[in-house]
Amino acid sequence: MARIVILGAGISGHTVARYLNKWVGKEHQVVVVSPRPQWNWVPSNIWVGVGEMKEQQVTFDLAPIYERIGVEFHLARAVSIHPEGGAESESPYVMVEYTDPQRAGQTARIDFDYLVNATGPKLNFGATPGLGPDDGYTVSVCLPNHAVEANERLQAMIADMKAGHERNIVVGTGHGMCTCQGAAFEYIYNIDHELRTAGVRDKARLTWISNEYELGDFGMGGVHIKRGGYVQSGKIFAESLMVERGIGWITRAHVQRIEPGKIHYELLDGTTGELDFDFAMLIPPFAGVGLKAFDKAGEDITGEVFAPNGFMKVDADYTPKPFEEWSKTDWPRTYQTPKYKHIFAVGIAFAPPHPISKPMKSANGTPISPTPPRTGMPSANMGKAVAASIRDMLKGAPAPTHTASMAEIGAACLASTGSDILKGTAATMTVFPVVPDYETYPDYGRDMNLTFGEVGLAGHWMKYILHHVFIYQAKLRPGWSILPD
Repeated sequence: MARIVILGAGISGHTVARYLNKWVGKEHQVVVVSPRPQWNWVPSNIWVGVGEMKEQQVTFDLAPIYERIGVEFHLARAVSIHPEGGAESESPYVMVEYTDPQRAGQTARIDFDYLVNATGPKLNFGATPGLGPDDGYTVSVCLPNHAVEANERLQAMIADMKAGHERNIVVGTGHGMCTCQGAAFEYIYNIDHELRTAGVRDKARLTWISNEYELGDFGMGGVHIKRGGYVQSGKIFAESLMVERGIGWITRAHVQRIEPGKIHYELLDGTTGELDFDFAMLIPPFAGVGLKAFDKAGEDITGEVFAPNGFMKVDADYTPKPFEEWSKTDWPRTYQTPKYKHIFAVGIAFAPPHPISKPMKSANGTPISPTPPRTGMPSANMGKAVAASIRDMLKGAPAPTHTASMAEIGAACLASTGSDILKGTAATMTVFPVVPDYETYPDYGRDMNLTFGEVGLAGHWMKYILHHVFIYQAKLRPGWSILPD
């Protein structure tokens, strides 16, 4: 019997676990290690952040689910990986530290035959002084409890505006190297919708601040979409939404530091500015969770296994090269690590070979450009592909059998622009492929028959329905495997 250990139980990790359990769970042991007891449908956190959903509607406890299907679950965080075993044993293993209150602080060794790193990111609020809800002056929607606090602060702000006070609200990215602009994009529109519903929109100045070169970049090098039969740039698409709603914007910005009520930022041209705020939600940059790696002799090999940002190296081409020489073939396909064929990394845990958007630095040398998104649909696709490869390798396949390159798969995004069963809207966008392929699609880098966008009430209904579909699927309800990932 083989032992497959999965580090992380987010979208990608839970996808690996549920498919491996379905395919090989009777013959082999599936083990999940996660520092958090709950699964979270992250895309709906923005609705928690404006009071349209409760925390309980976007989360559920993992332990009962895994117990029901026979998956071994450890409420713990991974500390180090030992892919060659150690002095006491030939078996590869991972060291974990328990976050379970009953075993808090205890460590344990978990042996594995296959390991999948799906730890996701460290929310690196510390990269910007004053950023974040814990030690800073801004709120967040990255975690469910963050979103609850954001809503409490927002509702207090709305009460102030109902009392006649004017308020400055800022939403966007809190560092020059952030990803996940989409979550902030959704949040600012939902705030706008809530303010209009409360009758206080005229009391608020809404400002978007982002590290994108232009609006609509989203870390994907921008996008052209087919809308109403015409090809339109993502820049025009995003700007039109902002203008329609009276939202101002600052792009090409790196947030340097945050003080109470004031955001200090630097622009690509080297100039600096200040932005007053009463309420601010800024996405932090992501980093690896800090896993270490050691060889059989106990020597630190972290630099061989992980990139400098802490994400795990996989079957990508990490050779430094000019932006003009980057290719779709640089991107990983199997997510297997180069040296250790029994280790994979999926979702945000893998190290991209390079950004998708062109890297830029300010006149002062500060990097200001988005890092690649790899959440949602791509994460699930990676997870399912790796699960299928491990299934086949357990049956004798000499190498991974399934692929999910971001240069060969698409993504669908339903970005809420206001939650209401009759008056809500969402921007519905599909992109194929995620990483532009100018060899196959020389005009725009993407297949324009599969890359399109619309805004309307139907999109809101679809996003709301999919919220329930994906939670149903993640709970492994009857028929879950026939639903889309």
